[in-house]
Amino acid sequence: MSIIEDVGAQVRAAVEELPLAPLALALEKLGQATERLRWVRQESANPMGVPELSAATEHAETAGYALRVAQEQLAGYLAAIGLAADGSPAPSPEDRRPKHDPPRDVPAPRAAPEQGADPTMRRWWSVRVAELTGGRDGPPDEPDERVGDARELLRRVVTGVRAGDRDRLHSELRRAHTDAGLGLAAVAPPLLRDLAGELLGHPPRADDLGRLRRELDGRVRDLLPGLPPPVLDTLLTRVCRMPPPRRSGDQDQPHAADPAVTAGVVTGVLLARLGRDLPTDADERQPSRGADG
Repeated sequence: MSIIEDVGAQVRAAVEELPLAPLALALEKLGQATERLRWVRQESANPMGVPELSAATEHAETAGYALRVAQEQLAGYLAAIGLAADGSPAPSPEDRRPKHDPPRDVPAPRAAPEQGADPTMRRWWSVRVAELTGGRDGPPDEPDERVGDARELLRRVVTGVRAGDRDRLHSELRRAHTDAGLGLAAVAPPLLRDLAGELLGHPPRADDLGRLRRELDGRVRDLLPGLPPPVLDTLLTRVCRMPPPRRSGDQDQPHAADPAVTAGVVTGVLLARLGRDLPTDADERQPSRGADG
């Protein structure tokens, strides 16, 4: 066995050990628990663990996105060294699946494109951003490395939202590194509950869901015309510490980019409604009057 084949075997073993199946089972169990709690508390105002269960579900879904990204990156690495995930030769360059961005701390290779490679290969992140914003994906390009992390991307997204410029919003999101884009799902939600509390005058509750939907839905639809309706509903129920909406059996899992993009845009819409700027450091800002406690 050559060195490359040995490395490939180790990478494939790592891929096989990714706990995707146990995580899927955990999400199924969390969904069952959520449904039972939904039934139990129909006649009760007591949250009975719903906030904790919602947070656990959100963490599990985020872990699922991260595992799928890791799976894609490892598969990309195997292809780069001439192997496929099953040990067979790498697929031909005609493969048109959108690609994932390389890790941020690894310099991009300067080698010329392989002969016969498809020049229209797209980054899956930019493809999905174009679908959500109703913009054009445009020619292939590399991520903008000036967007250092998810917080910087959130600042740019908020600026585009407050300017009411969907083209600018599309451009900022499309050029972002995939890892920074997915990171919006981690940095934006902690702000959302505080900002929603400021808008409402108290911490968001289950009976505030309708008002939040009325306040935000129209503007979010203007900026993200391609967003599936359940994505915003799920985000708002979590802000209100409610179980997520029921998902029908034939309804697909949301695209990995959808919750991240939506969280960033909703943050911008709330800041615009409040006439506020994005805090320079969310960890050091003073608690808002809508915060818990």
